[in-house]
Amino acid sequence: ERRTGVSQTNEQRADGRQVTDIDSLIEAFRSMSAEEIAARGFTVEGTFDQVDDPILLGPDGLPVNTWQESYPYTERMSRSEYESLKRDLQVELLKAQDWIKSTGQKVVLVFEGRDAAGKGGTIKRFLEHLDPRGAEVVALSVPSQREQGEWFFQRYVRHLPTRGEMRFFDRSWYNRAGVERVMGYCTPEEYEEFLRTVPQFEEMIMNSGTTLIKLWFSVSRREQIARFTIRRIDPVRQWKLSPTDIASLDRWDDYTQAKLTMFERTSTERAPWNIVRSNDKKRGRINAMRHVLNVLPYEGKNLDVVVPPDPLIVGTPDTLPDHGETW
Repeated sequence: ERRTGVSQTNEQRADGRQVTDIDSLIEAFRSMSAEEIAARGFTVEGTFDQVDDPILLGPDGLPVNTWQESYPYTERMSRSEYESLKRDLQVELLKAQDWIKSTGQKVVLVFEGRDAAGKGGTIKRFLEHLDPRGAEVVALSVPSQREQGEWFFQRYVRHLPTRGEMRFFDRSWYNRAGVERVMGYCTPEEYEEFLRTVPQFEEMIMNSGTTLIKLWFSVSRREQIARFTIRRIDPVRQWKLSPTDIASLDRWDDYTQAKLTMFERTSTERAPWNIVRSNDKKRGRINAMRHVLNVLPYEGKNLDVVVPPDPLIVGTPDTLPDHGETW
């Protein structure tokens, strides 16, 4: 069901029962260990049988429905609809990969967004049935001492594709516009130099015959905290929660400003940013796939499957509100 308007977080389920007060969850996350949070009654449902979309339950046993915050739909995409759509789109992704290989195309997909916004899970669904010899993930760790002394873009250039390949950047050179800027990992001069030169860098990539697609995965503040809490108390996800994630809790507004500046300075006609509203992970993944497949002019495209992405879920910074944030 589509919302007729965007509102604040819905604190009740559709049946009228009250859900857990998220403010208490925020305080619990900041001050308590995983064991202490669990002792307060917070649990995770579906951690193995629904590994892609675990649900946080409050002490009352009801879902913490933070995903509804400023979201244009009142119901998540159902698993049956998601699996059906995903399979058809993954068949199209295989057609696109065959075209990329046979014609010597080069494709770079940049996945950016706030922590816990669903970037990695979406990449996983893109790659699920692709030939790994022509589609690889690039997820770089902290720069080495040698890399810190190199030209900033140099470590990323090493991972750009050759003919017939796709590269999925799970975070990218845009670390400098986000986490490095907010957390003070670069100087103001380095930050400004990045904003000045990145459009030129991307022009060089595209002028070399590479298709560049940039996606920003959006998540609302309360939903982000709910996902962090799942990571803290679910043993199979604890590795995903980093000190930087925790530090970001108090820097939401700083990250917002960094994001807005990034959009303003780096979204160009040839390499625009496209936002994916991913509070509902399934709906976000499906529409991200639709967007990418619409961009790629591969042969044999099934237009009954590759429909345009939902304009309430995917759009440019100029056309799509980002959970109530404007620019």
